Amino acid sequence: MLNKYPLWKNLLIVFTLVVGGIYAAPNLYPDDYAVQVSGASTATTLTQRTLDKALKGLDQANVAYHGAEVLEKGLLIRVASSEEQLRAKASITRTLGDDYVTALNLAATTPDWLTSIGAGPMKLGLDLRGGVHFLMEVDMGAAVAQRMDVYVSEIKTRLRSERVRYRSVTHAADGSLKIKFTSLEARDQGHSLLRKEFKEFALADTDAQGEFFLTVNLAETKVAEIEAYAIKQNLTTIRNRVNELGVAEPLVQRQGPNRIVIQLPGVQDTAAAKRILGKTANLEFRLEAAPDAPRSSLETYEFREAGRRPADIEKDVIITGSAVSNAQANFDENGQPQVSITLDSSGGKLMNRVTRNAIKRRMAVLFIEHKTRTRYEKVDGVEVEKRIPYVEKKIISLATIQSALGNSFRITGLDGAGESTELALLLRAGALAAPIYFVEERTIGPSLGQQNIDLGVTSVKIGLAMVLLFMLVFYKTFGIVANVALVLNLALLTAAMSMLSATLTLPGIAGIVLTVGMAVDANVLIFSRIKEELRNGMPPQLAINAGYDRAFSTIFDANITTLLVAVILFAVGTGPVKGFAVTLSLGIIFSMFTAIVVTRALVNAIYGGRKINKLSIGWGV
Repeated sequence: MLNKYPLWKNLLIVFTLVVGGIYAAPNLYPDDYAVQVSGASTATTLTQRTLDKALKGLDQANVAYHGAEVLEKGLLIRVASSEEQLRAKASITRTLGDDYVTALNLAATTPDWLTSIGAGPMKLGLDLRGGVHFLMEVDMGAAVAQRMDVYVSEIKTRLRSERVRYRSVTHAADGSLKIKFTSLEARDQGHSLLRKEFKEFALADTDAQGEFFLTVNLAETKVAEIEAYAIKQNLTTIRNRVNELGVAEPLVQRQGPNRIVIQLPGVQDTAAAKRILGKTANLEFRLEAAPDAPRSSLETYEFREAGRRPADIEKDVIITGSAVSNAQANFDENGQPQVSITLDSSGGKLMNRVTRNAIKRRMAVLFIEHKTRTRYEKVDGVEVEKRIPYVEKKIISLATIQSALGNSFRITGLDGAGESTELALLLRAGALAAPIYFVEERTIGPSLGQQNIDLGVTSVKIGLAMVLLFMLVFYKTFGIVANVALVLNLALLTAAMSMLSATLTLPGIAGIVLTVGMAVDANVLIFSRIKEELRNGMPPQLAINAGYDRAFSTIFDANITTLLVAVILFAVGTGPVKGFAVTLSLGIIFSMFTAIVVTRALVNAIYGGRKINKLSIGWGV
């Protein structure tokens, strides 16, 4: 029958529109300002008792909140405004202490029945929604100190290989290295060797109480080089960690000589993000000290696992986490969490060289974290929060070397799957070249300014209203059909972006506006063709059929060329350009569906299968 779809096609259209409406619905629910709390380590558990303690602190600080719950990833407390959010964070940090990470967040208000089927709002970029802002500072002094510690091992190795007799190499409090030799002749040999092989050193001979010393300082140019590398490497590592978090269109950039700005739009677990971004975790692999080893050559460390006795391990480091090229969390044959490590070529050679001469000895894996303690001091009568940095070193594994190790091995002794996953992420993303600390955290408004966004949204509404009015006036009943299809097109586009977790930015809105124009343009072509057939004397039913059939090829050609351009933009573009390409591509696909298939179904429902003498399609027929 002419202008009638079969039942299956109508049902398919209805099903598509219903699913699109359901998955677009979460965008009707705005987010709440919130504070999120998680453990400082994955082993820290959060319970209702922890939440009650935090809420008691809020009550004492007169901070209002309208929702609080214990989630799988931590505690979530909802507040009314960004000002209350900052006050709540300060109160909770003071109440719970340093065993917990408190972070600002935006909490979704999507109903449970929608989230249970995987429906959620689309992500908005920093220019539209804002997000979480972190300002982090790199400890340049620690970067130089760490490099000097590496030099200690290198100098010892070179002196031994050249048979230069020395007593000790120590890292002094003033940052220099002090080398103590057995004789004046040995010091002269050491001086000549180091001057030849370490051009970056400034060397000075010193004598004290009949002892022969060589003081080693770094040249200023080398210090500057180390500091530049530290900020560059930390910037790369932070970017890698943000990428591992899966944040859409983040901003990570350098600010000044030693600071990094991080802006994360729409992060759902800011507490975890804060813990991972700021965690200066690294590994050191060292041999266990021999029973008769002098105290000056070893250090004693506790285990992370409670109940185990401390162990003595050698000061010399075999390799550090910086030699790790890949790390994956998995489980051993007993179901215990572990991290499978792959070293780079130089790290594998060092590990093999040391372990092949240490069969049956035990090797320790030392886990190093740079942390901060919170202290409150009164300055001019005002209580100020201060963060005091400190380093925590504990053994996570002490295993017997059964055979020479190479590029691949495993780390065990971890506190659960969460810690193994996090450790693998940190090692995979790369080691931080120097400790890094949070100096500022806040939620930020849209980068374009709320007034500009409101004006932009208003202009879109006015433009959309004028398009709807134009179609209604010029095409009457067919104009209503086109308007309904246009609204459905926007709903489907919103649903698709939500389901794909695409990020909407202002260029993306421009893509949506362009899609609206293209969708209406397709209907104008179809309706104009129908008018033309009517003017040529064709019966209404035949005119409808001919209008859709004959306009299709023109519409398809115009849209497919635009879609190809959008695909190229997505392939070669970045950031906002890619966002524009995504919305444009999806918009073209859905406009073809709504402007041709959906409007045809609606016209069929109105006119199909019955005798008609005239169509309500506007002027000129």
